Amino acid sequence: MSTRIVVVGGGTAGLRLAQRLPVTLLGEETHTPYNRVLLADVLAGRYAPEVIALPGGREPVRRGVRAVRIDRAARTVECADGSLVGYDRLVLATGSNPVLPPLRGLRGAELPEGVHPFRTLDDCLTLRELVRPGVRAVVVGGGLLGVSAARALAARGAEVVLTQQGERLMERQLDARASELLRGHVEALGVEVHTECRVSGLRQRDGAVTAVELADGFVLDAQVVVLACGVRPRTALAREAGLEVRTGIVVDDELRTSDPRIHAIGDCAEHDGRVYGLAGPALEQADVLADVLAAGDPAPAGGAGSGPRYTGTRALTRLTLGGSRPLDLAAFGEATPRPGDDVVQLTDATRSAYRKVVVRGDRLVGGVLLGDLAAVGALARAWEGDEALPEAPLLHLLTHDGGS
Repeated sequence: MSTRIVVVGGGTAGLRLAQRLPVTLLGEETHTPYNRVLLADVLAGRYAPEVIALPGGREPVRRGVRAVRIDRAARTVECADGSLVGYDRLVLATGSNPVLPPLRGLRGAELPEGVHPFRTLDDCLTLRELVRPGVRAVVVGGGLLGVSAARALAARGAEVVLTQQGERLMERQLDARASELLRGHVEALGVEVHTECRVSGLRQRDGAVTAVELADGFVLDAQVVVLACGVRPRTALAREAGLEVRTGIVVDDELRTSDPRIHAIGDCAEHDGRVYGLAGPALEQADVLADVLAAGDPAPAGGAGSGPRYTGTRALTRLTLGGSRPLDLAAFGEATPRPGDDVVQLTDATRSAYRKVVVRGDRLVGGVLLGDLAAVGALARAWEGDEALPEAPLLHLLTHDGGS
């Protein structure tokens, strides 16, 4: 008798697993599963929505189906339409929810007209309808998601203001110099950038947003507000089922939760104290889990299996900013050196190119590249392999061929 594998979540991780194994895939969104990384390109008008659809799995996705309860004793998933889906192995790939900041004018998940997160294809399509040349749009959050949203809105002709509470844009991935170059590029696209600036509230008229209030008293007029303040693992289903949850749903090296019949992968999963929230780790986790599930029955909880294991992912962030002069950037590992680290950096102001690597002992521990990514392949391999670097001048790490 075949094992009944049920996957809750039709995003990147869930669909990857469905491409590898015959599963019942429950997807809450009504759209065909899509590549979330390309949403900004859809918003900008570069791609039509159907272009970012992902290849299907072995079985059709049950779209528009929301799982509301797990009965671990009966091994069933209850859906919002009242149906029950039985499982032998259950995989939670529930993803993440956008973080809604505590602002005056926001009441829980109820958003005023014109205020939207930027997380789903529905968010993207709604913004496409709202944004036209001359519309005043404020993006709250200057991380990867906020920068992507701002450049997409600018490409649609909006008057865009990007607000960031921290000292610089994409401060989690970039060092000060790279962030400065990124800011210059974003401003060249027509985006007004405010850093060290905290949004405190929203002004409304007749239920529609009219302005964004800053903590220093400054007011930004706005017809559209995009909330790009990060994401939070979607864990309610697991928590209510009694599974161990910290920041995410806690999993071991076989991606098992505290119930050995239930696994978790992707944005909702926490492995070895870390939640990644990126496509690369989600795909790697799905591939490992496909091998784990193909191997058969799970080992006892707490047991040391000898089969496939997930040991973590070294995730590289890449982003392409469009415009008349597109800018590519990549960042990985620790871009800010510790005392004693070796640093090599090259800057070409005329081409807005910047390359930097950080070496600790004989290991490459991080780097940032803007404008010229020719060396990124060799650098990524050296970093991901975590192997001793060859005894050669550090400058060779930043040459176009990576020293090969």
